[in-house]
Amino acid sequence: MHMADALVAPAVAGTMYVLSTGAAGVSVKKVREENDPKKIPVMGVMGAFVFATQMLNFTIPGTGSSGHLCGGMMLSAMLGPYAGFLTMIGVLLVQCLLFADGGLLALGCNIWNMAFYGCFVGALLIWRPIMKKGASRAKIILASILGCVLTLQMGAFSVTIETLLSGVTELPFSVFVATMQPIHLAIGFVEGLITAAVLVFVNEARPELLWGVGGRDEVKVSSKEGKLSFRNTIIAIAVAAVICGGAISLFASAFPDGLEWSMEQVAGTAELEAEGGAYETAAGIQEATSLLPDYAFKNSESAVGTSFSGIVGGLVVVAVTVGACYAFRFFRKKEETAA
Repeated sequence: MHMADALVAPAVAGTMYVLSTGAAGVSVKKVREENDPKKIPVMGVMGAFVFATQMLNFTIPGTGSSGHLCGGMMLSAMLGPYAGFLTMIGVLLVQCLLFADGGLLALGCNIWNMAFYGCFVGALLIWRPIMKKGASRAKIILASILGCVLTLQMGAFSVTIETLLSGVTELPFSVFVATMQPIHLAIGFVEGLITAAVLVFVNEARPELLWGVGGRDEVKVSSKEGKLSFRNTIIAIAVAAVICGGAISLFASAFPDGLEWSMEQVAGTAELEAEGGAYETAAGIQEATSLLPDYAFKNSESAVGTSFSGIVGGLVVVAVTVGACYAFRFFRKKEETAA
């Protein structure tokens, strides 16, 4: 559901940048207050995992469309809404700049649509209330499906509002929204199942990694014995990220994703044109930074390029996410906190 620059007017794009930056600022403050250094490796490896799984487009039967995970619900269920939101920003930033996935002008929109709802609405209004009295397999499945379906519906609706406010006449609001919502309902359900599978695994392997369980906002100290150590759980997720990005991504659906499919149904094309200095500047920056456009080597359709993109992209997400933790001093030493 990555929006291209042509779908948003500069004024709308600027407004969404302000809103997303405001949410990021609050998140930085909250994560600093939490001061939990154990979240650093979890942010890195889960960011890489979400990046890799976003490459795995799955076909929606009978539609000619495909979908992929957003990942906000999954991240916030493990990291909490604030660290989860910042991790999603890292994923979307790498996708935008290194792979030209989603427009640079539209990045504020994409952060809001794909990260804000999943991390804040999904975590605070769905995940935490359901987990208030403890986690179970049934509760995790219920929260994952409800959270992913609801927040993806909200994200899809935001896309239609943003195009409406941008005056994109090729996508009339009533028709566009009537196309976008049903297809993303199906995508959200599949994302919910995948999210549930991952979180059930985490609950079995290392239950204290789940956030908001037992009514607490921080990581819960669970009496349940995990099947794996913290280190081995992180390694297992990292290995899964490498396999998804480096191998399974080669078998991703070739059908257009929900947004592109909806645009084709309504406007007859998934590529709209936009003119103006802001669009040209953003496109120029993105062209210079996108070393692996569309997750491939430039001017090549080799499958090696896809595997290389999946692995390198995950590593870059880890570097960006973990680097940000130290650069912004999210997690300080105990002596500094006491002082």
